[in-house]
Amino acid sequence: MPRRLRSVELEFVDTAPLKLVFAAEVAAAPEEVYRALADDVPGWPGWFTAVTAARPTEGGAGREVRLRGGFVIHETIMAAEPGKRYAYRADRTNAPGMRALLEEWRLTPAGTGTMVRWTFAADGSAPFRYTLRLARSGMGRSFRDAVRKLDRRLTGSAP
Repeated sequence: MPRRLRSVELEFVDTAPLKLVFAAEVAAAPEEVYRALADDVPGWPGWFTAVTAARPTEGGAGREVRLRGGFVIHETIMAAEPGKRYAYRADRTNAPGMRALLEEWRLTPAGTGTMVRWTFAADGSAPFRYTLRLARSGMGRSFRDAVRKLDRRLTGSAP
């Protein structure tokens, strides 16, 4: 059964008790990356293997994301700046120990491509925070793999 999480604002990305930040460069332009993040929500499972299903809700103002392990997160879009930033807050989830979550994707031009920076800002119980710290390297690998797959998808390059 989903639990309601604490409602946080965009500033949480700077003030969260636990913040994981990952970055990678891709050949695709910022506008293309943004469209994949914000406009093609159902396409996320095709490049981010941790996501098993995703769909927009509330006329595009929210998302429902299903993750490996059976976790479900209902989110509100907090920032949608084409070619620059896409951020969303978790409102309800069945993930144990989570109290607040905001994820932000920042897109910065890098030559002819894009520097993609993903910030995972969270709060939760002590076991939740401890588990996330342990999972940092795995989340980093998952992010890098996802961004590589997304780039191949957007640029049409072979794996």
